[in-house]
Parts: sequence; C-alpha cells; structure tokens
Amino acid sequence: MEYLFAILFYAAFLFMAVGIIVKIKQYAQTPAPLKIPTTPAPVTKTGVVWRMATEIVFFNSLFKSTKWTWIFGWIFHLALLLAFFRHLRYTIDPNGMFGFMWPLINNWLVQFAGQYGGFLMLVGLLGLLGRRIFVDRVRYISSPSDYAMLILILAIAATGMLMSFVAHTDIVQLKAFVLGLIHFSIQPLPTDGLLITHLLLVILLMIIFPLSKLLHAPGVFFSPTRNQVDNPREQRHLASWARKLESGN
Repeated sequence: MEYLFAILFYAAFLFMAVGIIVKIKQYAQTPAPLKIPTTPAPVTKTGVVWRMATEIVFFNSLFKSTKWTWIFGWIFHLALLLAFFRHLRYTIDPNGMFGFMWPLINNWLVQFAGQYGGFLMLVGLLGLLGRRIFVDRVRYISSPSDYAMLILILAIAATGMLMSFVAHTDIVQLKAFVLGLIHFSIQPLPTDGLLITHLLLVILLMIIFPLSKLLHAPGVFFSPTRNQVDNPREQRHLASWARKLESGN
C-alpha cells in the first residue's frame, strides 16, 4: 500500500508542478495590448502593489461585487490557510533542516485553530455550493466542473474532520510516511479507510488543480485589470510583441 501511494503522490506532484509552471508561463506570455485596469485604479506602481496585496488578502473586488459570496469565499480561504499551517507538522522533522519552524507550527494555538478551522471550511464550501445551486444567475453560468471542484474539496475537508473528531488515525506513522516521501525513504502507511479515502481525494485534487479554475491562485497575479498602472496618458502602453514590431526586430 505504501509503495502504491508513494508512486501516486510522486506522479501527482510532478503533474501538478509541471502543469502550474506551464500555465504560469502561458499567463506571462499572453499579450495585454490595451490598458484595462478596473477603475478606480492606482496611478503608481506602489499603488498597484498595494491593490494586489489587498485583493489577495481581503478579496476587495469580490467584496464590492457581492457580500455573500465574499464572506463565504473569505471564510473558506482563511480556513484553508489554517489547515495548511496545521498540516505542516507532518512535513517537518524537528531535528531536520527546517526544525527551527517546529515551535511555530506545533504550538497549541496553531493546532487548535487549524483543527477547528475545519468547521469554517465546511461552512464556506457549503455556502459557495449553495450559491451555485440557488442563485439563478450563478447557476446559469456554472458548469459541472464547478460543482465537482466544490464537492471534491468538501469531501477532503469532511474526511479530514472525521479523522480529527471521530475515527483517529495513527498520526505518528502517518508523519513517518510523509517524511519518508520527502526523503525518498518509503515508510509503512496506516491503512484505515478514512485516511486512504482522504489521501486519494488529495491526490485527485493535485492532478486536477492545473487543469481547473483553481488556477486563479497564481492567475490573479497576471490579471491586467489588477496589475496595470492607470497611466495611459502619461505613458504609452505597448505589448511585448508590439514593441518588437515597432523596433523592426
């Protein structure tokens, strides 16, 4: 079992990493021939940096668009961040290279917030799913993949919560398996059903990630409506291909 899951994790990670790199390269090479920042827009580069930072942290444009979507989306992403920090303890060896991070991630506050943040994640996901089901204009533009992504992440969150509060798994052995993956030294994997289901769902998410709308995570940095300075009168805007044509190269 451990060798099967090791192969699946390595393959999924490689596919995800290559897929994300390819998409980021595609985003970076896509021309932006026009100045199209959403107004009111910043007129300096410092302003653009601030706008991007607040957009990423607080979802400003979503807040201005629809408050209900904003609150469910922000709750979900906050819970996801808490879960990420909680799960770091499975990937860090206290005596290894990154052992200095151990006291930061293994304290009761981070673990408590990460564990009970799972309830927030379920609330956020159910709210986003309900929005797609019950709001007519959102349901009209929703594709089957939109529902599938939400249901997949819901299943990951639900199985994780069940392992935390109902049917505990062997955490020590699980950490040994994860560290073994990192160091290419395969260790035994606990074989209880909830853990196997949880890991299979995570592997599926890793494979789907670079092919789905979940790529808005890196994609937001390349959005011309957010990352452009609103200075079309002060500075002529040319896409890279237009510069080459103008220079005759």
